[in-house]
Amino acid sequence: MDALLAKVIERHGGLDRWNTASTLTTRLTYGGPFWAFKGRPDFDSTELVEADLHRERIRHVQEGTGQITEYDSDTDRVTVTAADGSLIDELTNPRASFAGHTQESQWTLAQAAYFRGYATWHYLVEPFLFTWPGVEAHEVEPWKEDGESWRVLRVTFPESVHTHTDTQLYYFDDSGLLRRMDYQPVVNGSSPVAHYVSGATEVDGLVVPTRRRIHIRQEDRTPDLSWTPITLDLADVRIR
Repeated sequence: MDALLAKVIERHGGLDRWNTASTLTTRLTYGGPFWAFKGRPDFDSTELVEADLHRERIRHVQEGTGQITEYDSDTDRVTVTAADGSLIDELTNPRASFAGHTQESQWTLAQAAYFRGYATWHYLVEPFLFTWPGVEAHEVEPWKEDGESWRVLRVTFPESVHTHTDTQLYYFDDSGLLRRMDYQPVVNGSSPVAHYVSGATEVDGLVVPTRRRIHIRQEDRTPDLSWTPITLDLADVRIR
C-alpha cells in the first residue's frame, strides 16, 4: 500500500474498524444551482440516505414526498419510485444513456438519480474505497494552496467501479484528512471540478466529512470560488 494511503486510512479510522461496519445512514441536504440547470430542481432537496459500505449501492428517500431513488452497480440499474412503491422512472446501464451529452444537456429523473447515487456513494466510502481490488493509488507531487502544502493521491478506478472519472486527484493535509478532490464527470461533458471537503467528525470510530462545496476548476487547477454549483451538508450520521 502506498505510504500516503496508509496514513490516510489510519487517520480516517483504520481498515479494521471499517471492515466491521456495513452501512452508513445520514440526513443529507443537496443545494446549489446545478440541479435546476440540469432540469432537476427537485433534486435541491433533503434526503435520508443509506449507503452500503462494501458494495456500490445507495438509497435516497426524499423528505416531504417520500420519493425513493436507488442505485445498485451489481445490477447496473437505477430506479425512482413514489412513496406508495409505484415505479416512476428507471434505467438499466444508465451510464450509456449519457452518450453525446454536453454540459448543457438536460437530464431525465433517472439520469439525475444515477449521477447523485454513484457520486454520493463515493463520497461516503472514500478513502477506504482506495484499498479495493483493482483500484490503484499513488502519491504524486504536492499542491500548495492558501499557504498550506497538501499531499496528493492519484487514484485510478477499474471499470467495475462507477465514478466521475477513471482517474481522480485527492488532496490531504498534514494530519491525513481529505481537503479537496479533482475530477471531471464524463456524464456532464467532462467539466473540470474542484471539490472541497470540511467538517470532519468522528462517528463510531470512523471520520466522516459533513460539508462539501463543489466549484469549477480552472486550467491552472485553481478553483473558481465566485459561485458554488453544488453543495452537500450531512447531519445525523450513523454507522452500523
